[in-house]
Amino acid sequence: MDRWLWAVRLTKTRPDAAAACRGGHVRVNGHPAKPATTVSPGDEVRARVGDTTRVVEVVRVIQKRVGAADAATCYLDRTPAPPPLAAVPVARRERGAGRPTKRERRVLDRFRAGDR
Repeated sequence: MDRWLWAVRLTKTRPDAAAACRGGHVRVNGHPAKPATTVSPGDEVRARVGDTTRVVEVVRVIQKRVGAADAATCYLDRTPAPPPLAAVPVARRERGAGRPTKRERRVLDRFRAGDR
């Protein structure tokens, strides 16, 4: 499992893939996967990579790392689309900009009053 995750470029390094397996972040067909778990074509692999959970179906099993174009042919990506971002604008100040001026406070107060 860890070798396949690394070979198809779902993780950057093989130790990262093994750590994800040991940490319970990888599941094969709904069951937790150990680094030595074998995969076969047709298996569904759920791997939490960074902040996202990738859902892929194994098409071809490879042992060695290949180019990105070849790696993409080894699985079908079934990851659901991320939820849309909030459409409501949020008033934010740049970090380090200091306290708002009197004019900026009035604008913020008008903005907040419109939300009620």
